[in-house]
Amino acid sequence: MPDDMREWGKMLLTYKFALDEVSTKLNILNEELHFIQNYNPIEHMKTRIKSPESIRDKLLRKGMDVTIENAKAHIRDIAGIRVICSFSTDIYRMLEMISKQHDVDVLEVKDYVASPKPNGYQSLHLNIRIPVFLTDHLEHVPVEIQIRTIAMDFWASLEHKIYYKFNEQVPGEIGSQLKEAADLIASLDERMFSLNEQVQKYRTDEV
Repeated sequence: MPDDMREWGKMLLTYKFALDEVSTKLNILNEELHFIQNYNPIEHMKTRIKSPESIRDKLLRKGMDVTIENAKAHIRDIAGIRVICSFSTDIYRMLEMISKQHDVDVLEVKDYVASPKPNGYQSLHLNIRIPVFLTDHLEHVPVEIQIRTIAMDFWASLEHKIYYKFNEQVPGEIGSQLKEAADLIASLDERMFSLNEQVQKYRTDEV
């Protein structure tokens, strides 16, 4: 393997370690809440590392040279984790708990739940930086966390497939229908949350 490829591989391995750290933190929070409250806010999680090709393309789109230094300095989503929750309230609960971790540095929060994108996309994007202890030094590595409900994830996954099927140029009529579907998804989320609140009330009354 050429030296430069070894360096890229070493860098990506560091981002994988950062993802491992974040995944462990989230699993601990989820298991602790289950023990304390018999409730798991996290349904499931999915991690990913950008490929060298994807990193290269993003740097070129930004008009930058393809270097490890530029990748570290200008791309915050090389390491990403998607956290799927049951209800929208769980999204903000997870945000609060993650932000309170003493070794987590919150770089940016983009709330597309409170303010959805024009196409209807909803999710909370949290950019953090987390320490990774290597054999001979410490690195603070950025990780992007996307937190959304099951319903939001269902819509986003299908929208992503449609988006690329049309080579990023979605016809207006289909775009309008996607937006309508997003509104229905938001309404469904609210209804399911309301039902859950009623269930909790019945359980409390029974006690």
